[in-house]
Amino acid sequence: MSIDSCPPLFGPAFDADPYPAYDWLRRNAPVTRVPLPGCEAWLVTRYEDAVTALTHPALAKDPAAGSPEWRAASLGLPLDHRPGLARHMINADGADHARLRRLVSGAFTPRRMAGLRTRALEVTDALLDRLDGPETDLISGLAYPLPITIICDLLGVPEEDRATFHRHASVIDSAAASEVEEIARATDALEIFLGDLVEFKRSRPGDDLLTDLVRRSNQGEIDKDELTSTAFLLLIAGHETTVALIGNGLLALLRHPAQAAVLRADLSRLPDFIDEMLRYDGPVRNATWRFPTEPVVIGGQEMLPGEPILVSLLAANRDPAAFADPDAFSPGRVGEPHLAFGRGPHYCVGAALAKVEGEAAIGRVLERFPDLALAADPAELRWWPSAIMRGLFSLPVRLHG
Repeated sequence: MSIDSCPPLFGPAFDADPYPAYDWLRRNAPVTRVPLPGCEAWLVTRYEDAVTALTHPALAKDPAAGSPEWRAASLGLPLDHRPGLARHMINADGADHARLRRLVSGAFTPRRMAGLRTRALEVTDALLDRLDGPETDLISGLAYPLPITIICDLLGVPEEDRATFHRHASVIDSAAASEVEEIARATDALEIFLGDLVEFKRSRPGDDLLTDLVRRSNQGEIDKDELTSTAFLLLIAGHETTVALIGNGLLALLRHPAQAAVLRADLSRLPDFIDEMLRYDGPVRNATWRFPTEPVVIGGQEMLPGEPILVSLLAANRDPAAFADPDAFSPGRVGEPHLAFGRGPHYCVGAALAKVEGEAAIGRVLERFPDLALAADPAELRWWPSAIMRGLFSLPVRLHG
């Protein structure tokens, strides 16, 4: 069956509800080529094939492994071909990936997570104290500022510089992909900001992750571009995913009030609910690019060296072959683990932190606002027009009945 019969894969309707298109693809074209500006890419939608792609040793993450057509098409993208921002662990393979990942993984130990859990609850309470009026937006009021505060704490961004970071990051987070010049200006400014911050940490070290990376740089374990790129990755990816997790998770509860009542009555079930939120409507639409370094067959389709591949985590997490009644919101599922944070060597290094922040935000909202209700037609909610992320621009709610 021709992919032309598939529901649209781009545009506001798809952004609002991509699942009918993903269902069609899983049934009719589970591994297929889809058009992108300037080139085509393979899109993988079934769970089993997604696991294969995410863990395949012949699929590289380094953009240099991409085909000439893909590299030419990506030249206009603001974050590609910038050595100061692109040389991080997501774009690295093998020993370089393992080295870069090892340098930051110490920031996400269970002991550090315990301290960050306390901090996340403290910040959440302060943010909720500021909410005023019969209606409010839980994205701008909670989901956005909470993870930015935590990641700035973790990296040691001085308080007086955080407004600058917020300003540039908000452009990168929310602008449409077509707004290339605006994103490029914000990215340039953030690259300068991070370079200045690294030099600040050299002269005034603190008890934070960026200071530790600077020390590792002085010892030759990470070079200048890798250091700036890693800081950029942690600042952007370290909050963006969690903004979407909190927003999508709260929306799922607002649309399933019976489940919200179950959780409100027993908040010890938060981990199960967070896992189901991640599976049901996760924050990452597609895993970042992969490229075969040799001919690879996935789902019966041969992929040639350099051909770009996107793995649809949203589609895989609704695959009925892996999850019973996959379109139902059903916390406490047993069976296959979700793929919201990926699988294999590139599994999200900050997954534990995202869960800590999600539990803090969603748990406190349920505790403090027993009559919380959506203050908009769900069909009117606006979603990020991103090829990678799935999140809400705003989540208007009534705090009290």
